[in-house]
Amino acid sequence: MTGEQPRRIRVIKKGPILVDGPVDIEGPDGSLVHCDRFQVAICACGLSANAPLCDASHRRLLRPRRR
Repeated sequence: MTGEQPRRIRVIKKGPILVDGPVDIEGPDGSLVHCDRFQVAICACGLSANAPLCDASHRRLLRPRRR
């Protein structure tokens, strides 16, 4: 990585971890997910059906319940 800028990672409170892409994400089972987007949202809440990528499921935690 000589001469390159450091990759920026932002942690969003009660939300995803945003990583400047492109990135390769290695899962705990060794599987690889390649994302060539300019910014990748990684699930931090554990609710995403598209893990390790964020699908905005964390938003359910932020909405007040309707009665």
